[in-house]
Amino acid sequence: MELLEIGKIVGTHGVRGEVRVEPWCDSPAFLAGFTVVYLQGSPLAVQTARVHKSLVLMKLEGTDTVEAAQALRDSVLRIDRSDAALPEGRYFIKDLIGLAVFDGEERVGTLYDVLCAPAHDVYVVRGDGGEHMIPAVPAFVKEIDIDGGVVRVALIEGM
Repeated sequence: MELLEIGKIVGTHGVRGEVRVEPWCDSPAFLAGFTVVYLQGSPLAVQTARVHKSLVLMKLEGTDTVEAAQALRDSVLRIDRSDAALPEGRYFIKDLIGLAVFDGEERVGTLYDVLCAPAHDVYVVRGDGGEHMIPAVPAFVKEIDIDGGVVRVALIEGM
């Protein structure tokens, strides 16, 4: 089983043991869709989960008081990767890091990081030519082949 970090408990909500979770994924609704999360490697059933603004309010198994919920503050929640079904064209950042990046037949470098900006993600690519910041939009990213270990891009001058 491979566990992926999906969010952090940032506080409590109400007096019945709900926690406020800051999602580390594209949308709070994605996080709210899980029925089991992992805390320090142990599975916990999610009794209820709902989106509230940019957070997810969760009621976790065994957390029935505000004091119990407060004890979980700053804990990182994880999910079993096999429980997550991503839509077509969406990828886990973990799978993108380390892929070879090519502009046509020329190797640009290796995808080093993904910056999650408000408008769109930005791929940070490091290679012999230095560091490149490539907007992760169809105009620049032409193909992502996780199995082949390759990202194909179309760079413009000055990028």
